[in-house]
Amino acid sequence: MSDILVLGGGFAGVWAAAGAVRARRAAGVPAADLRVTLVSAGDDIVIRPRMYQSDPDRMRVPLDRILGPIGVRRVAATATGIDTDARRVTVVGRDGRTAELTYDRLVLATGSQLVRPDLPGAEHLFDVDTMPGAARLHSHLHRLPADAVGDGRFTAVVVGAGFAGLEVATELVGRLRDIATPVGAAEQVRVVLVEREGVVGPELGAGPRPLILEALARLGVEQRLGVTPESATPTGVRLSDGSEIAASTVVWTAGMTASPLTADIPAERDRLGRLHVDEYLRVVGAPDVYAAGDTSAALADETHPVMQSSQHAQPLGKYAGHNVAADLLGRPQVPFEPEPYVTCLDLGTAGAVLTTGWERTVRKTGQDAKDLKHLISAVAIYPPVDDAEAILARADYRSTTWRASADATTTAV
Repeated sequence: MSDILVLGGGFAGVWAAAGAVRARRAAGVPAADLRVTLVSAGDDIVIRPRMYQSDPDRMRVPLDRILGPIGVRRVAATATGIDTDARRVTVVGRDGRTAELTYDRLVLATGSQLVRPDLPGAEHLFDVDTMPGAARLHSHLHRLPADAVGDGRFTAVVVGAGFAGLEVATELVGRLRDIATPVGAAEQVRVVLVEREGVVGPELGAGPRPLILEALARLGVEQRLGVTPESATPTGVRLSDGSEIAASTVVWTAGMTASPLTADIPAERDRLGRLHVDEYLRVVGAPDVYAAGDTSAALADETHPVMQSSQHAQPLGKYAGHNVAADLLGRPQVPFEPEPYVTCLDLGTAGAVLTTGWERTVRKTGQDAKDLKHLISAVAIYPPVDDAEAILARADYRSTTWRASADATTTAV
């Protein structure tokens, strides 16, 4: 028997496991000859792209309803160390006991995490990086009406005006108004976007920026550019220019880094901590290890690395799963070829803006883009459950979840 071990229960990990099973079945190899095991600390795949929205607890799917029907063994534990020489992973179970799992091939798909700021009062900051973080913010917002009336009760400061920060800020306008209106405090709602660069959406480019600025103005989202937070308290934040903003809610969205487990792999990493891989997603310098999702610095084309997003995590997982199984079975591997790059930025009640290509050409705006955003994030990215054939069909590396969306935008223009 050969063992494929997948670390991570997010999009990349789940689809890597399913992709490996699909490749094994296509080769006519029985499950007893090639076992696939997935390690995840949680029981669900979290729909992380939706964590900025209300009621985050609804945005998850039980892993056992995906992995169980296709025969993937699941280990409920946290991976704490990788020994590539011994081909062994150390895990800690929920009972606190340490165990070791061996592998013939490893897929590292443990994702990314928010870069936590080192500033006084950092413990008062909220985030939407994880299910617990998003749930903490949700609970906090709904307690605001019971707080003592004062400056900043319904004020939220969002740090970081990148993709995540823009979605959080524009969504918070509506969330806060819904909470403040029943207590007659809708006029107190204030959202302030803080960005250290001189423009909003610095990595999104100039194409969609006018539409983003128009949406921010329509929603009344204030901008504080060229500054960073210096300290935070339960009632506000102090910025690097010396100004202070009274706010009961400060949400940090600035910066992501790859899972710290990448440091256990003896290979080069990029500035985000992601592992360099070849065209088959095998880690360069660690031939028994493949990297998928936010741990992988794969190239989307000759000049652009993949983004840390579900759009790239899903195909990375499917290709890695296929290739890791093919590697062990002596079958041809397939070079990674992602779907066309699409950006769909939610702008709350102001709609959305959808772009295609790395130059981010605007294709849809307003409600049309909002409808497509909903189709992608609330429907298309959800995995099938309880149906082995449907799950394995979606695990095909040639499946076109995002390509269909891109085609829809170009044909509609």
